[in-house]
Amino acid sequence: MHWRFWIGAALVWGPVLSGLLPAAQPAWKAGAARLKITPQEPLWMAGFASRDRPAEGQLHDLWVKILALESADGHRGVVITSDLCGISKATYESVCKELKTRCGLDRSQIKFTYSHTHSGPALRECLQDYYAWDDAARDRVAQYTLALEKAIVEKIASALGNMSDATIWATEGTADFAVNRRNNDESQIDKLLAGGEPLKGPVDHRVPLLAVRGSDGRLRAVVFGYACHTSMLALYEWSGDYAGFAQLALEEKHPDLQAMFYQACGGDQGAMPRRTVELTRKNGLTLAAAVERALAQPMRPVAPRLKTAFDLVTLPFEKTITAELLRASSNIGPHYQRWAQRMLERLDAGETFPSSYPYAVQVWQLGADQLWISIGGEPVVDYSLKFAELFGRTTWTNGFSHDLTAYIPSRRVWDEGGYEGGYLGEYGLPAMRWAGDVEDRITAGVQRLVDRVRE
Repeated sequence: MHWRFWIGAALVWGPVLSGLLPAAQPAWKAGAARLKITPQEPLWMAGFASRDRPAEGQLHDLWVKILALESADGHRGVVITSDLCGISKATYESVCKELKTRCGLDRSQIKFTYSHTHSGPALRECLQDYYAWDDAARDRVAQYTLALEKAIVEKIASALGNMSDATIWATEGTADFAVNRRNNDESQIDKLLAGGEPLKGPVDHRVPLLAVRGSDGRLRAVVFGYACHTSMLALYEWSGDYAGFAQLALEEKHPDLQAMFYQACGGDQGAMPRRTVELTRKNGLTLAAAVERALAQPMRPVAPRLKTAFDLVTLPFEKTITAELLRASSNIGPHYQRWAQRMLERLDAGETFPSSYPYAVQVWQLGADQLWISIGGEPVVDYSLKFAELFGRTTWTNGFSHDLTAYIPSRRVWDEGGYEGGYLGEYGLPAMRWAGDVEDRITAGVQRLVDRVRE
C-alpha cells in the first residue's frame, strides 16, 4: 500500500477519527510503504527452542511496515515496524550500511523495531543456537534473510521518494492485559482475577500513539506500542501474535490506514493466560480498541521539528566465557550445548572474545517535547517507567530495536536473577551475564542523547 497525503502542524487539538482538521500550514512530509514477508517455502520459526520443524501454515500474513518523516528543515527519520522476533547485529549492520549509501541516512535516523512475535521467521545469526538446523535449513534461513534485507531497503527508499506534506499528532491510550510474568504464576491468574486480588510486579499499560492524517483529516497511519511479550502462541503457523490481530482489526475498520506496532519495554511482561488463538485474538482486539479510544480523544499536535541522536553504550560482561566454563556447562539444555560448542570452536580457532558489547541507544525528539527513546534487546519494564519519570510524561520508550542483543535487566531484576536477569548465552554472546551496572550505563547513555536533542 502506497499513499500520499497532506500533514500540517496545526496548533489546535486533533479531531475525532472521522472529523476534519482545521486549516493548517503544511509542514511535515511523510510517506509510507509495506512489504509482505510471509515465507513461501518451509522455514523455521523464531522464538521457542522447543520447536523441532519448520512452519506448517499461517493464521495471517506477516509484514514489514515503513513510515518516513521529514521535518520543516529537511531532517528525515524512518520508522520500521516488523512481524519479526528480532534481527541479528549482522542484519542491522547490513541494512544501516545500505541505507547510508542509498538514502543518506545515518543510524540516528533509522528506528528499526520488531514486534518480537514468536510466530515469525527465524533469521540469520539471530538466536541461532535455539534451532537444530541441518545445513539445508540453515541455508534457507540465510537466503531468506539476505533477500529480506534488500527488500526492506528498497521499500524504505520508496517511502522516502513518495513523501508529501502532512500533519502529525501524539497521544496515549491504555490496555490492561499485560502482566509481570516474573511475579505472577500463570496457572493462578484466572483465580486471582476472579477473586479481585491485585497482581504483583510493575507494569506499563500505556499505549503510546503517533497518528498521521491527510488533508481531509482522515487517518493514514498510526504507530502504536505496548509493553507485552508477543509470545501467546507456540503453534507452527505464521502470525504476528496479538499485535498482528490488533493491526488487522485497525486496518479492516479503516481501509486506507497503515497500522504499525512496536514492542515497548516488555522484556518481563506477558499476556496470561495464553496459548490459544481465541485468547490471542481477544487481546489483539483489546489493544485495537485502546488505539481507537485514544484516537477519539484530543491529541497533541506535533510541530514540524525532528532531532535524532544515536550512540553505542559499552556494556561490560560480568565474566567473559572461557573454555573451562564452557566444558563445565555440558549438562545444560540442547540449545545451550549448541552455543557452548560454537564458542569452543571459535576459541579453538584462536579467537579472543571481547569483555563487553556495543549496545545501541537512540533518542528522537519530535516537535517541542515528544521524546521517543529506542533501546536494543529485551529491556524490562523498569526502563520505560524510569525514563518517563526522568524526562517527562511525553516520553515513550521502546525496546526490541536495533539488534536483538539479549535481555536487558534493571538493577532490581539483575539482583533478583532468574530468566530475565541478564543471562547471555542463548543470544550467542561470549559471556554468561551482564555486569551489575547495566542499568546505570544505559541510563547515562540515554541522558547524554536526551541532552543532545534538547539543546
